[in-house]
Amino acid sequence: MADQYYTREPESASRPAECTFAFRGKELRFVTDAGVFSRGELDTGTRLLMEALPEKLSGRILDMGCGWGPIGISVKAVWPETRVTMTDVNLRALAHSRENAARNGTEVEILESDGFSALEGRTFDAVITNPPIRAGKQVIYRMFADARDHLSENGRLYLVIRKQQGAESAVKYLQTLYASVEKLDRSGGFWVIEAKKNG
Repeated sequence: MADQYYTREPESASRPAECTFAFRGKELRFVTDAGVFSRGELDTGTRLLMEALPEKLSGRILDMGCGWGPIGISVKAVWPETRVTMTDVNLRALAHSRENAARNGTEVEILESDGFSALEGRTFDAVITNPPIRAGKQVIYRMFADARDHLSENGRLYLVIRKQQGAESAVKYLQTLYASVEKLDRSGGFWVIEAKKNG
């Protein structure tokens, strides 16, 4: 692999591939690419994370590490009254997110941001992420701590981690930061976790 999906400017040649799926009754169409996480398909972890989201989302939603945009665009398509912000460090991913937002008729805010660097002073009612595990524990744990600081009083963090890539230790760390931490799903070798800022 020439570069990682959390590289700002992937060196791998662009190889666009179509991806379609349904979320809560909405048919959605996307362009994916090499050098961006999960080319050509919605990966299992992201799918499980999306399926475990509450029946209703509202307010300000952050899709952290959005890749080509499946989470943020799906949320906006199903709950159009939400205000969705999507961030990534990968410029190719951001370009495809913008294209995919337009394809699916969704108005979302898309920003280049390394973690929360471009979101100073902003808060969200929910932060949703399939974190870049390969970036290392230090990077993702910082993301979890920064997420808490960017959540509204009743805000929640939703994330997915593969069990064999440290889900158990991640839960223990989250319990030091958040009032309550709950496992919403444990299937396919993944844990989907909800962390509430204030119980």
